Amino acid sequence: MPVPSQIPRHIAIIMDGNGRWAKERGLPRRAGHRAGADAVGHVVDACQELKVGYLTLYAFSSENWKRPAGEVKSLMKLLERFLKEKTSEMDERGVRLQAIGRLKDLPESCQQQLHEAVERTRSNTGLTLILALSYGGREEIIDGIKSVIHHVREGHLDVGMLDPDVFAKHLYTRYYPDPDLLIRTSGEMRVSNFLLWQISYAEMYITKTLWPDFRKEELLAAVTDYAARSRRFGGI
Repeated sequence: MPVPSQIPRHIAIIMDGNGRWAKERGLPRRAGHRAGADAVGHVVDACQELKVGYLTLYAFSSENWKRPAGEVKSLMKLLERFLKEKTSEMDERGVRLQAIGRLKDLPESCQQQLHEAVERTRSNTGLTLILALSYGGREEIIDGIKSVIHHVREGHLDVGMLDPDVFAKHLYTRYYPDPDLLIRTSGEMRVSNFLLWQISYAEMYITKTLWPDFRKEELLAAVTDYAARSRRFGGI
């Protein structure tokens, strides 16, 4: 498949289907999560080849804390191991790692490993990989409102100046452009509280492929589909 002429600057992915992938193979859910972590590397490689600027991955939602304690603990250990094993490789390849969400909710060991990875890759100028961790779109908007109220009370913001651009500067994603393309794997047709503000004008691509099976070919198909669309942003 040829490389599309139009590449999205920012791709966001709802990585869904780890559990179903494991169930289909008679494996425990943690095996699906491990396979999903491996898929991340393939997608990062593909984004670098296509020269995508930003990739945001929905790695752990605020709702995921409601899962069984054993599964949550396993996911946190997997996150920590991923960061330990991949930070050097990301740094060597020029990937800049970032994270959004209520990060203080993560276990201290995860926070420390994440901090080290972010600091080590901070100066890199290649792909910016953003992990959404303990993230919820509604929670982000609430936190943004609280930030606006604080700045108004402190005299740093005139409420009459508040508009979408100003409000966006109070969100977790204030340093990044909005996604151009939102991909959801496993065929589900919902956004699941992900980047609710930022995806207002994003193009959506749904694939039935389960996340652990998502590879370069799938990403290229999504980008090719994106390139064929006309983005009018409400215009004619």
